[in-house]
Amino acid sequence: MTSRTEPGPDRPDPGLSVLVGERRQLIDIAYRLLGSLAEAEDAVQEACTRWYAMSRQQREAVESPGAWLTTVASRICLDVLGSARARRERYVGEWIPEPLPDGTQWLHGRPGAGGDPADLVTLDESVDMAFLVVLESMTPAERVAFVLHDVFQYPFADVAAIVGRTPAACRQLASSGRRRIRAARPPVAPRVREEEARIIREFKQAWEAKDIAALVGLLDPDATMTADGGGLAGAALRPVTGAERIARYIVGIGDLAPGMELLERSVNGRPGLAARRGGVTVTVAAFGLAGERIAQIWAVRNPEKLGRWGG
Repeated sequence: MTSRTEPGPDRPDPGLSVLVGERRQLIDIAYRLLGSLAEAEDAVQEACTRWYAMSRQQREAVESPGAWLTTVASRICLDVLGSARARRERYVGEWIPEPLPDGTQWLHGRPGAGGDPADLVTLDESVDMAFLVVLESMTPAERVAFVLHDVFQYPFADVAAIVGRTPAACRQLASSGRRRIRAARPPVAPRVREEEARIIREFKQAWEAKDIAALVGLLDPDATMTADGGGLAGAALRPVTGAERIARYIVGIGDLAPGMELLERSVNGRPGLAARRGGVTVTVAAFGLAGERIAQIWAVRNPEKLGRWGG
């Protein structure tokens, strides 16, 4: 016999379809807030766990389960961001957000992985590596307010309930985040994806040929390369700056890793490169361009961040 307040075969949980329907949105939000798909998955799972920790009556009393889940998941992310700052102070070397492969590419690499969370992240300009790196410079409250309002269009009244501040204060937080984005990413002329891909392809070819002069020609004179090994893979502990220094550094990497294969790949929705050795992805590189030259390279080598890239 089934209790009136508990789900039974003839009384499906009204929140179940909401959980399924909201999952993509929740992971979209959590990934942008945390810069880590693994942590985003954990935050969303924790929100779902809290949903089912309530009684049936409590769940049925929630007017909007989707809004409830978003609020809880965002608060969890806010807590994680606070503790992440302390963890990243102890991180070995530079910390770069976890890179995501193209969804189709991931499916081809792992047949039958149609339910992988990587496929649930919408790859738009708010998730490219340059954008995520700027988000890392924000305070936790600033990041939550900016992402929820400017990226996902949540009203400040809703953001205030999540952040625990007034709507006016959240408006100021989002405005501050906006200024950081503008300062770090000055407006540039729109570039078609094919043009970006061409520049990255030429960079790949010059790297494979160990052509330092060609590499320097493709790099902005003040270019910066940041690598993330997390203490688990060899990587420069500080950013490498200057076109020639970067060119010589990456050619040296090739000399130390014979048999390394460079592949053109979509990284967070933008043209990038993946390096494989012995069938295992050992590096994923994202690029930021200024005009016709590469101004930023973010090279993720920490194997804990490359599990979704195969190998």
